[in-house]
Amino acid sequence: MARTVTRRQLAAALAAIDAAGPDPDRATTAEAVRASLRWLAQQHPGKAVEIRVPPFAAVQAVGGLSHTRGTPPNVVETDPATWIGLVTGATTWDDALADGRVTASGTRADLSLLLPLADRAAEVGLDDPPGPRG
Repeated sequence: MARTVTRRQLAAALAAIDAAGPDPDRATTAEAVRASLRWLAQQHPGKAVEIRVPPFAAVQAVGGLSHTRGTPPNVVETDPATWIGLVTGATTWDDALADGRVTASGTRADLSLLLPLADRAAEVGLDDPPGPRG
C-alpha cells in the first residue's frame, strides 16, 4: 500500500514545483506527481479509475466498480507537466483533453470535478489526516 500523504507534504511538494520555475528538475517533479496522485487517491478512495502519470506513478481512485486483472475500464493518462498543471489549476481538464495532453477512457474517467485539487493544500499547511471530502 502506498504511504499516506499529509496536507503539509502535498503543500511542500507543490511549493517546490512553484519555486523551481518553468523547468523543475526530475526529483522535484516526481515528488509533486507522487504526492498529488496519492492525495487524490486518499480523498477519493476506490479502484474504479486508474490514473497514470508515467514515468513517476499510477494510482487507483474513485469509488464504484473495480477491476482485478488486466487493463482497467477507466483509465486517465497524462504527462507530468500536464498533471501538475491540472492539480494546481494552471491547466483545465477540458483544455488538456481537447488538445490531447490527457487521454481518458471509460465512463468514469472524467476528473474535471476533482481537479484542481480543491484543498490545494499549499495554502492550508495542516497535517490533517486524509479522508474523503464531504
